[in-house]
Amino acid sequence: MARNIVKKASLIGEMGFIKGGGKINWFPGHMASATRAIRDRLKLSDFVIEVRDARIPLSSKNDELQPLLEGKKRVVALNKKDLANPNIMHKWIEYFDSVKQDCLTINAHSRSSVQKLLDLVEYKMKEAIRKEPTLLVLVVGVPNVGKSVLINSIHQIASSRFPVQGKRKRATVGPLPGVTQDIAGFKIAHQPSIYVLDTPGVLVPSIPDIETGLKLAAAGSVKDSVVGEERIAQYLLAVLNSRGTPLHWRRFMDVETDRRLDSEDKPDYSLPNLLPKRKTPPSIKSDVVYIEDMVSRVQGALCRTLMEFEGSLEDEGEFGDLIDVQFEALQKALKIPHKTSEGRTMASKKFLTLFRMGKLGPFILDDVPHPAASDCT
Repeated sequence: MARNIVKKASLIGEMGFIKGGGKINWFPGHMASATRAIRDRLKLSDFVIEVRDARIPLSSKNDELQPLLEGKKRVVALNKKDLANPNIMHKWIEYFDSVKQDCLTINAHSRSSVQKLLDLVEYKMKEAIRKEPTLLVLVVGVPNVGKSVLINSIHQIASSRFPVQGKRKRATVGPLPGVTQDIAGFKIAHQPSIYVLDTPGVLVPSIPDIETGLKLAAAGSVKDSVVGEERIAQYLLAVLNSRGTPLHWRRFMDVETDRRLDSEDKPDYSLPNLLPKRKTPPSIKSDVVYIEDMVSRVQGALCRTLMEFEGSLEDEGEFGDLIDVQFEALQKALKIPHKTSEGRTMASKKFLTLFRMGKLGPFILDDVPHPAASDCT
């Protein structure tokens, strides 16, 4: 069994695949104009909902916008709580409370969860509601944290409570960062008139902290092609190993084969088909069976390789050797031919897809900081 499981992830920041490659730069043309537009609207807004990824509550903030947000009434909405470790989320709530910042964990796909957010926003705006005939709520955040999903959920709730004139608009939603490229307004209430503005996800032009960049990439806020799928997968494997997470998957070590599926019923399991389709359930039961078997094989393979590892996780070279062995195990578990020249890349893509779907369990990449930490919000 592996020994010397690293209790803190400090070693990860020293590993070669993190140190190499320099700064992570991703600033598409639309982001510059979007940032300017957001700054202008922040000056006019009465309240701000800052959406962050619950798996990376600090890494998913936009540092350039923070000075502008400090003087605004706002709530930090930690979205995708269903993908985050529930055993740690309460610590994040305590942390934000310690720095006097309103914070709420949400699942933007859940009506009841979004309703709690609206109740909090309405409570925080009660004084302004009495004084102003028109109020503006701005939703901001980095790419792919679920802002547009939240907007749509808010609009659906509001349309059932207040009369809505004209055809209801919906925010564009997609799995890739950078889908929303303009700013759209949605009227959600009368007396007073309350408008919620969705905004494009914007990042700082350059991310000098490489580990923060890798966290953003793992969560899908930066396009995989900017960082490289293999590099992101290496980082995730390093985090999983350093925390000993695969050791909790012992029950999957004996999973060797799929459940029996008739060949004529077996669908196409290419990478796009692994992505969740929220509107329609799997067409046949074998879809779910296959994916669950795939997850079990991956978990079993990672557990076995970590348990059989005889080196030290505190040695960068030996840690790197473990990750190389795990890539081979992933290729086998995912049934990717080892002779394939792009085998590691293919394994990385599928591994990342499973992680982002939450199939490897709820997870948090950011370490909970000490309440006295500076520049926390």
